[in-house]
Amino acid sequence: MFLNRIQQCQFLERKNRFLGTVICSGQKNDVFIPNPGRMKELMVKGKEMYIEEKPGPQRKTDYDLIAVKHNDVLISIDSNKPNRFMYRMLSNHELPQFEGYEVVKSEPSYHSGRFDFRLEGERSILIEVKSCTLVQDGRALFPDAPTIRGARHVRHLALLLEEKAIDEATVVFVIQRPDAHVFSPNWQMDPEFGAALDDASDKGVRLLALRTKLADWELQFLDEVPIEIRYQRYI
Repeated sequence: MFLNRIQQCQFLERKNRFLGTVICSGQKNDVFIPNPGRMKELMVKGKEMYIEEKPGPQRKTDYDLIAVKHNDVLISIDSNKPNRFMYRMLSNHELPQFEGYEVVKSEPSYHSGRFDFRLEGERSILIEVKSCTLVQDGRALFPDAPTIRGARHVRHLALLLEEKAIDEATVVFVIQRPDAHVFSPNWQMDPEFGAALDDASDKGVRLLALRTKLADWELQFLDEVPIEIRYQRYI
């Protein structure tokens, strides 16, 4: 990433799901928000933001909103970064859970479903990656808005395991900030997703939550955090 393309600014407003306005050095700019989540605690007027210049003939704006400073924590909000991060980690064999496996396909299709990665080694593994930006009291939560698609993904992975169409399945939650110490599904926001994840885990789908931080504006792996699936399920 070209660091001279990154500018610090202040957030003004979110016009719609993918469009916001910031002010940099006294000049207002519309920016693309590469994240469909609500991010209510982050998309606040006056917040310190970071934008990346990305001009192009097919674009409506010249900038992407890539990070926000919240409670002195720098948070990546680009929902595309977790997939790039995971591809790098898998290709460089930096995750012991997948040692001996190679990425043979990105966005593979299985039984009318599309996932993020297929690995091959002694066994065949499908991986689905989810971007997490919401943290409350040290607990990373996903999703921050209802996600029918997310629930469908995890149910589909569980079904593929049951049908023995694949050997293993993993859902990876990439936490795009360093201040989380545990991960849970956001039952209060989306009980359907929480139930789907709980059921998939019971059926053998592996769950991983990876904590990261921004370094030179790319995600850097810190560690794996524990997962508490049923935290606040019955509240």
